[in-house]
Amino acid sequence: MKIGLDIMGGDFAPRATVLGAIEAYKALSGGQKLVLIGDKEIATSILHENNFDPGHFEFVHTTEMIGMSEHPTKAVVQKPNSSISLGFQLLKEGRIQAFSSAGNTGAMLVGSVFSVKTIPGVLRPAISSNVPKVTGGFGLLVDVGANADCKPEYLPQFGILGSLFAECVYNMPSPRVALLNIGEEEEKGNILCQAAYRLMKESKQFNFVGNIEGRDLFSDIADVYVTDGFTGNVTLKMAESFYEASQKKGVKDEFFDRFNYEQYGGSPILGVNAPVVVGHGISTPEAIKNMVLLSRNMAESDLIKKIREAFQ
Repeated sequence: MKIGLDIMGGDFAPRATVLGAIEAYKALSGGQKLVLIGDKEIATSILHENNFDPGHFEFVHTTEMIGMSEHPTKAVVQKPNSSISLGFQLLKEGRIQAFSSAGNTGAMLVGSVFSVKTIPGVLRPAISSNVPKVTGGFGLLVDVGANADCKPEYLPQFGILGSLFAECVYNMPSPRVALLNIGEEEEKGNILCQAAYRLMKESKQFNFVGNIEGRDLFSDIADVYVTDGFTGNVTLKMAESFYEASQKKGVKDEFFDRFNYEQYGGSPILGVNAPVVVGHGISTPEAIKNMVLLSRNMAESDLIKKIREAFQ
């Protein structure tokens, strides 16, 4: 198995990404190889500084990258030799089996749809993120930013995608799927949530347990929390601030420590024909390592196959 890593993406790239690649290498099994996509000369220099043999990696050299503020669609089209574009080309050709980057999230989403394509039947790919539970473990929030504006029929599909991801990658049996809403009652919510609730209740493709409110997000009521990408992204950013606030206040607590994004590495783009993971822009080497390992775990699982079967 070959796992592609964009070493040019992220606020602290390429040093953080290359150091993360070193840590990921130590955790990979035999037959699993990292392909570093980016400036080979700089990467080699960093590896030598850390007494690490560059021969442990394969390289696809490029000095071009897509910046965080660039328009995703224009950048992907106009920069075919950028590290993100080359990564998706390798993924499309089957020369790597998974691809991850802490670079431009929009470019990663556009690249996924343009190259490996959306799985037939999936209306919109979604991005998932981990949410810690007070009782231990974590749940999954879907969507957290890929689809700011949603139609009701998108949300049941997010439920399928999140449920299969939880089951295949995190070994959660029969994951409980809930709709994030402003009340528990069936009739609560805006037009989107009311319509989505009816569709999710009728679905036989996941274990729907009804609505949950924001105050229940960190409880053990459900395993997968479905929402539109706008609400999901706001919720995710608020949750991330808990860890930052606890650090600034000097609060040491195991629960708040689990809000640290580094533990989870990145967010998978669900609903496309290959494992793709997007990392946080401020990813540290630890986060990069875990992003790579998540993409590896997705490639090892039957996730893509199971999603194709679910949407046939």
